[in-house]
Amino acid sequence: MVFDTGGAGVAFLLGRVLFGAILAFTGLNQLLNLDAMVPYADAKGVPAAGLLVPITAGMLLSGGLAVALGVYPVLGAGAIALFLLVTTPVMHDFWAASGEEKQSEMNSFLKNTAMLGGALVFLALGGVEWPYAVGVGLF
Repeated sequence: MVFDTGGAGVAFLLGRVLFGAILAFTGLNQLLNLDAMVPYADAKGVPAAGLLVPITAGMLLSGGLAVALGVYPVLGAGAIALFLLVTTPVMHDFWAASGEEKQSEMNSFLKNTAMLGGALVFLALGGVEWPYAVGVGLF
């Protein structure tokens, strides 16, 4: 019903694969570069960064794959939304930066906010059947 119009299912597949794959890659990249990511998070004031960075990277990796494949999409989109909601203001606090760093942090903040919007859309659509999806989920 939601994807009945011509090409809507293919467009939705392409959108979720692009969205999910980029986030999954980001999570994998963070896991492969913990030696750089943990000190960065620690410098931003993240408590227990050595524990939280791998957990949040896992949220991105698993959430991205879930959305891209259509496997437990509610859990996947929820994990991504939670990650972005919590980490965006902590890691990209442009209001506390100065100079060129301020613009870079603002760009990252806005990018993450846009991705949060996308995650919320996928979360909202988690209760309907996704075309071209594995089709395993909670609903």
